[in-house]
This record gives sequence, C-alpha cells and structure tokens, in this order.
Amino acid sequence: MKLETFTFIPEQGWSVAAFPLLDSANTLVMVFGASSFLDDPEPVHELVRAYPRAQVMGCSTAGEIFGTQIQDGSLSVAVVQFEHTRVAAASTQVEAAQDSYQAGEYIARSLNAPDLVAVFVLSNGTRINGSELVRALNDQLQGKVVVTGGLAGDGDRFERTWVINDGALTQDSVAAVGLYGGRVRVHHGSKGGWDVFGPQRMVTRSEGNVLYELDGRPALDLYKEYLGELVSGLPSSALLFPLALSEDRESQKTIVRTILGVDEEKHSLTFAGDIPEGYYAQLMKANFDRLIDGASEAALMAAGEEASAGPVLSVAISCVGRRLVLSARTEEELEATLEVLPAGVQQIGFYSYGEISPYASGTCDLHNQTMTLTTLQEL
Repeated sequence: MKLETFTFIPEQGWSVAAFPLLDSANTLVMVFGASSFLDDPEPVHELVRAYPRAQVMGCSTAGEIFGTQIQDGSLSVAVVQFEHTRVAAASTQVEAAQDSYQAGEYIARSLNAPDLVAVFVLSNGTRINGSELVRALNDQLQGKVVVTGGLAGDGDRFERTWVINDGALTQDSVAAVGLYGGRVRVHHGSKGGWDVFGPQRMVTRSEGNVLYELDGRPALDLYKEYLGELVSGLPSSALLFPLALSEDRESQKTIVRTILGVDEEKHSLTFAGDIPEGYYAQLMKANFDRLIDGASEAALMAAGEEASAGPVLSVAISCVGRRLVLSARTEEELEATLEVLPAGVQQIGFYSYGEISPYASGTCDLHNQTMTLTTLQEL
C-alpha cells in the first residue's frame, strides 16, 4: 500500500507540486472540502481527471481535518494505492429522507461479495435519515463487514452539502466504497465524552427522525426551556445540547442525536437519525476534558493490534457540535488521536453532521457528537 496526503487552499493552491503518480484500478482517493466548492468545483475536478482509473469519493464538511490542523474553505486529500486489495464503488441519489432505506439497500447489494471486508460510506447531510440508511446497511450486510463513514457537513448553516457521485459534486447522493481481500485491515473507534444532565424523559410521540413529544409535552417547547438565551440561535445552538437515547432507563448503551432543524408551527425537532417512541432521552452538555479523552479512547480502539511496515491512513470524522463546543481547543482532540495511534500515521477527515461506526463491534450505528476514526492499512 502506498499513501500520500495533501491539501488545497484557494489562496495558495495545492500543497504538492504535482499529484502523486498513484493512479490504478485499486486506488482510492478521498477528498473532504468546504460546501463552497459547489460554486467552484474545478479543484475537485482536477483530482478526478488526475486519477481516471481510481475510485474518487468525498463530501463537504463543517471543517477539514489534515493531521492535527483544521481548515475552512480547503480540501484535504488522501490517495491510497492498494497492492493486494480490490476497490469498488457504488452510489445512488436520495431525493428525500424517506428514500434513505432504499439507498442503503442499493449500496449494500451493489458492494456485497464473499471477500468484502469493509464499506466506507458518505451521505449528503441534510436530505437523509441516517438511521434508516444504517438500518438498511445492517440488514443487508448483517454485521459481517466493518461499516464506517459519515454525513456531509455545511459548517453550522445546515443549508447545502455535497457528495461526489461519478466525479461530480451532487447535493442528493449517497456514495460508498468496498474493500475486498485478505490483506487489508480496517479498524474503527467511536467515542463521545459528553455529560448527561436533567431527568430522563420518555419519547411519547415521534415519527422517524422527527420528535414531537417528551413525557407528553411538546419537544421544542421543552427544549427551549433548557436553551434559555440560546433559543435565538436555533438550530445551530442545539448542537451544544444533544440528546442521549437509550432503550430503557438502565441501558448502558446510549446513542447520541443532534438536531438538524426545528419546526415552530409543529413544535417539533428534526434529528440526524431516528428517535424511536418508547425510548428514553436525556439532555447532554459539554465536558471539555472528557471530549478530548473521548478522542483518545476512539484512537485506542482504532489503532489495531497488527504491526505494519507500510503506511497507515486514519480517517477522522468528528461532529460539528464538538467543534463548536471545543472552539479554540478543537485541535486538541486531533492531537489526542495522533498521540495514541502508531507513529507515522497520516490523518485526514472532516467535521460532520453524523458519524457511522459500530458502537464497539458488530453492526454499525449512526452517532452524533462523537469522534469516529477509521484506520486503513495493508499487511
């Protein structure tokens, strides 16, 4: 496996004099960039033209990750040429959230094969029900392969996101790559670090990813009581107070959900993933040190046990809410991951509207407000 990482900054251009000569049928190009590249996609198209045989995938962000640095308005790129691993791609359109399950089903069926090891999936961030997308992937792949990825971002604006579909920047797509064979190793880790507060409240009325009532009270009204003066900043201010969901009051497994939108007329909240009726929800708030510790724990999970003489790529996907909360300390969570991962790991990634990863092992879940890492290497 050969690996090169580099960046593009509009005022400075590419950080490399020439694109690495790594084009092949088994090359994977990952590119993460600002939503503004919808208006001027030429730098992305340059990459696509430079790697005509490769699988080029990527999405928009709420901040681009390159090593321990965070940029806005840039592109972060990794070019991976595998020696013993086959790479295949699949993509489909998602016109509305109700198409999410069919999209995941199509992706999984297109990529599934006896030697499939891992799937990395990227989705538009505003027209998707991430829970339904993930449910379809689980139904089809049955936890037999590692599934990770994330939902595209658009800063704290929640207006438009893009995913690369067949070389073009599209606002309505889900795209994925499959990795095949016995030599590739894909590890993952996902941790939060938020503190819960306030009472657990039962979800008494919801439809998919729209929450209407908690304990019989309008969800938006209840939420506003906790936000106080931050109400005027909805929906972006809601990123500071996600929800922890659990099947029952005693469950040790919680899934975090972030608000994507509010409906003042219906007094409802729309989330990145499903809010099942009968589940229990509890508000969460930031604990700076625990957020950074969570990034370290995710890196420990993703480090893997195999020694590799070759390069290792770490794809870091962290939630936009973590960035807003950590603010000037955000780069500390990136530093924490590389302090734990093996020396020499190259890291790119992005701040997202949702993270896809197994909770620990087995089938994948949609997470919010986590640091999720995927590491790739070849033995």
